[in-house]
Amino acid sequence: MSSSSAWRLDGKRALVTGGSSGIGLATATELAGLGADVVLVARNPAPLEQARADIQSASPGTVVEFITADLSREDDRRRLTESLLDPVHILVNNSGTNIRKRMDELTLEEYRHVQETNLVSCFEMCRLLHPLLRSSAPSCVVNNASVAGMTHLRTGAPYGMSKAAMIQLTRNLAVEWASEGIRVNAVAPWYINTPLAGQVLSDPDYRRQVLDRTPMGRVGEVEECARAIAFLCMPASSYITGQCIAIDGGFSVFGF
Repeated sequence: MSSSSAWRLDGKRALVTGGSSGIGLATATELAGLGADVVLVARNPAPLEQARADIQSASPGTVVEFITADLSREDDRRRLTESLLDPVHILVNNSGTNIRKRMDELTLEEYRHVQETNLVSCFEMCRLLHPLLRSSAPSCVVNNASVAGMTHLRTGAPYGMSKAAMIQLTRNLAVEWASEGIRVNAVAPWYINTPLAGQVLSDPDYRRQVLDRTPMGRVGEVEECARAIAFLCMPASSYITGQCIAIDGGFSVFGF
């Protein structure tokens, strides 16, 4: 393999969940720009159609498909995976949600919704797509976790629990699937300019506190997450598996 091809994804097909906005859309755009065909998954068709048009405009030679599915629902997950055909070389588990409440304010239904959307969907997409990933090897999975899975954040216990479990799932699958040519890694973003983060970053006092805890003094951009995810999908990272890369401007190592 030439050094230049190690940094390309030509001939690869990637499935990106939560692919119509935020980190998911930026990741799909980045992968397409590197030569991969992409399949976008999200709940609403209108944003998916717009995302497909935007990606194809930026990367005219790329095949861009989309599938409408709510990955917190078991029937949608099965319908999605049953509709897919070979090959699938790359799976990016990016779908996620949060309910920002203290533990004593949460209902069991709210807890289950966060776990189903973040953790169960990730587990099930890995499990259900394993045959396609194995038949397409060398292949890879990248799970979008969070620094909330590594340390306490004010995002709430269920969210942090789901992301910590995603990181451990990454480690386990990396070992289980290594002999099959499937690499499994994760990224752990801190605050990134996304619609979900914007709900709290719009509060000037809260934003100041976030920046005070970030050595680089700013929040991240979706493209910065997308480039790290893309690297983990490239042949250039072929000896990296079971790892979780923090994309956090130094937050996770900021002691005193």
